[in-house]
Amino acid sequence: MPSADLAQTIGRELPYLRRYARALTGSQSAGDNYAAATLEAILSDRSVLDDAEDTRIGLFRTFHAIWQSSGQPVAEGEQTARERRAQDHLRGLTPNSREALLLRTIEELRHDQIAAVMQIDLAEAEELVQIALNEMGQALRGKVMVIEDEMIIAMDLKGIVQAMGHEVTGVARTHSQATELAGRVRPDLILADIQLADGSSGIDAVNEMLGEMGDIPVIFITAFPERLLTGDRPEPAFLISKPYNEEQVRSAVSQAMFFASTEGMEA
Repeated sequence: MPSADLAQTIGRELPYLRRYARALTGSQSAGDNYAAATLEAILSDRSVLDDAEDTRIGLFRTFHAIWQSSGQPVAEGEQTARERRAQDHLRGLTPNSREALLLRTIEELRHDQIAAVMQIDLAEAEELVQIALNEMGQALRGKVMVIEDEMIIAMDLKGIVQAMGHEVTGVARTHSQATELAGRVRPDLILADIQLADGSSGIDAVNEMLGEMGDIPVIFITAFPERLLTGDRPEPAFLISKPYNEEQVRSAVSQAMFFASTEGMEA
């Protein structure tokens, strides 16, 4: 059994491993299965964490060893029609590039840490991240709705999305504005804050829109990601922490356009 200190450290890092696994697979259940397999591997052989820079790197490295040996990332039976189309597209990407990009942008690992996690050299890690950015930047173009009550942040997000070649359908600051905007123009992707200007919930607004419009990719942006990384309820595939950087947003938008889980969420 791991020591109490190690168990506590893993416990702190586990929500972020689950976030990464979910973004990688596009499915909360599939991502959690990989995270659980990672914990089982560590419990069976604690030495898998040896010689890692820290517990986080060891945890992600163990995950990757399992990921690389497992074959298809998501069982066909779990996939929606959109996820199956996404998998077809992903098969055309350079192998390991999306993993490197997620580690860099969503989990904010340095290139040397990515190399340690993926067991590759530094130059390859840097090249894979750039390849992924280039390949995913050539992906689908679409209509994006921004739900954000802080106008400076909203304008920043709008600028990033437009610079990528997407159309921004509008910016909503409240639940009611969001649903009204969605009723006028159906978005292909939603970027949503959690807490909105009038005290309403971005999660509630998203749930209402998904209930009416069906399966649309969603990226949540919040200063409190731990509130949505509990494992007790369905969680978003793409969750960006505030303060964010442009690279994170570009990465998440590119991926969510063709591969995201939009499972309903609770406020």
